[in-house]
Amino acid sequence: MPVQIAERWFETRRIDDDITLLWEPHVVPLLRCNIWHIRGRDRDLLVDTGMGICSLREAARHLIDKPVIAAATHTHTDHVGGHHEFDTCLVHRLEADRLRQPRGRSALHTRDSGAEELQKLRDAGYEVGEELITALPHAGYDLDDYRVRPANAAIVVEEGDVVDLGDRRFEILHLPGHSPGGIGLWEASTGTLFSGDSIYDGPLLDDIPGANVEDYVRTMERLRDLPVTVVHAGHDPSFGRDRLVELTTAYLKRRG
Repeated sequence: MPVQIAERWFETRRIDDDITLLWEPHVVPLLRCNIWHIRGRDRDLLVDTGMGICSLREAARHLIDKPVIAAATHTHTDHVGGHHEFDTCLVHRLEADRLRQPRGRSALHTRDSGAEELQKLRDAGYEVGEELITALPHAGYDLDDYRVRPANAAIVVEEGDVVDLGDRRFEILHLPGHSPGGIGLWEASTGTLFSGDSIYDGPLLDDIPGANVEDYVRTMERLRDLPVTVVHAGHDPSFGRDRLVELTTAYLKRRG
């Protein structure tokens, strides 16, 4: 059981005039999601919301000064924990029900996880111990009380739909493999891709419930040809096109 009490739960880093990264440093790397805030002229966009252990809206209050769309690149626990704090949530059709009625991890420890599940995560390259956080958000916090709360799937999207912020437009790319309704948000004018867990610069998970290797191979083939300038992913550092080609080629060599 962690004994340290976190001074603050979220850290932030400004990427450029419009994009800010938020993350939860006291969540273990396996579940430490990148949360992206994109400022628009008419509305803002949040790409994923982390675990929901503490209030993301409160942590991002200095960033949010207009209506905001909270997009779910997919509905795994580490990406949608804070969606319930926002009135307008965006999700792919195949995972809308799961946003409305969350399923999956319901505690911040692994005591109830199966040995085979944990071994698969360790084989993929993640260190997985008994607890999934390294500090408590406040004194007396009980890891068993953690839950992901239902969120309003107000905008249900498909391939090719567009998210319009007024001065920025993001096309929805359906990128299944890690999960059935995984999406990326693609801004062709700048070559910017918010990729969720379809690709990131770390151990990719394609042997978990809901994953599909054949879908992942097709997604990797598609991503390899995408003329990106920068990929802001669901985990780990951002990267450019050369690294994208390296990552997709390595996956296709292993699984294709």
